Amino acid sequence: MLMLCLHSILFFIFLVSLNNINISSAETIYNVQTYGAKPNGKTDSTQAFLDAWAAACGSTDPTIIYIPEGRYLLGSVAFTGGNCKSPDIIVRIDGTLIAPEDYRILGLASNWLSFESVSGVSIVGGALDARGSPLWDCKSKGSNCPAGATTLSFVNSNNIKINGLLSLNSQMFHIVINGCQNVQVQGVRVIAAGDSPNTDGIHVQLSTDVVIMNSSIKTGDDCISIGPGTKNLWIERVRCGPGHGISIGSLAKTMDEAGVQNVTVKSTIFTGTTNGFRIKSWARHSTGFAQAIRFIGATMINVQNPIIIDQNYCPHNLNCPNEVSGIQISDVIYQGIRGTSATPVAIKFDCSFKYPCKGITLQNVNLTYLNKEAQSTCTNAIGKISGQVQPDNCL
Repeated sequence: MLMLCLHSILFFIFLVSLNNINISSAETIYNVQTYGAKPNGKTDSTQAFLDAWAAACGSTDPTIIYIPEGRYLLGSVAFTGGNCKSPDIIVRIDGTLIAPEDYRILGLASNWLSFESVSGVSIVGGALDARGSPLWDCKSKGSNCPAGATTLSFVNSNNIKINGLLSLNSQMFHIVINGCQNVQVQGVRVIAAGDSPNTDGIHVQLSTDVVIMNSSIKTGDDCISIGPGTKNLWIERVRCGPGHGISIGSLAKTMDEAGVQNVTVKSTIFTGTTNGFRIKSWARHSTGFAQAIRFIGATMINVQNPIIIDQNYCPHNLNCPNEVSGIQISDVIYQGIRGTSATPVAIKFDCSFKYPCKGITLQNVNLTYLNKEAQSTCTNAIGKISGQVQPDNCL
């Protein structure tokens, strides 16, 4: 309870600061067109953006990098902060950044737009169009295709804000937060086809104090995926669908793995998704864990697996380790969850024999299947119910 209260206080502090991106406070503006960027969607503007970034970093004042209306063609580009002097850099996007038409150009890169070791950077407005559909088509045909690029990534950075951004048709993940502290995401929209492969909306790992709010995610993989080393994550008012839901994991990819702890997900809506709330781990020995997880206030509309814990995760049944899972899952609360399941089993807890799921609480849950009672299945799951719970408790 103390941990949850502290998390709530932390969230309130973040919420206050989330709405304080004050563009007028920046003293110096760097317009990318001044550095040669062309808004015609045909001229490569990569170097112009890098030059504007270098100028903004070199200033000792708060700065704005301004991208006016238009379409700007960019290749893979890394904005690094090692030599930045500016305490705050706002990247204000009024236009659309577009990827090269040939998907192989980005496909061989890990990232399209990456920010590495930066501090005090805000992305405000605009659209990122990665033109990922030709790569998806290539993958669907089983051809010799490149892996693809993440659209926007922040790595080893702190005090980051992403506000009002639209991400379209990413080749792979749309937004990745990796090794960061104090990240605030609000009003983001993610759009990709429901059958697009590996196009997770927002992925968080090895990061602390991250808030994701008021966002809409339509994609072909997890709407939000939560990887090892995530601590103090708050998600609120997110709409998901199509997609694979909000997932913790997959965990236990390696033996030496950081845990996931203190995650709160509130006031979410899932429509036609594969999963609602999912915790997944490989059946493999690992030092990882998942604890102090809160799923509060959700509406499920025709969701295949509204509530699921899977400790025998193995997509396509390929390269399954088939070991006893070493991931300890504990202190997980599902509260105020209602709606419809697209399958008879609305709640499924498939936990480890060696490390059973423990401290699972179902409180005021009402899930139905075709206007009938749904089912629940439990394996090695220990917990309790509170209030009215449908389907019937199997803990």
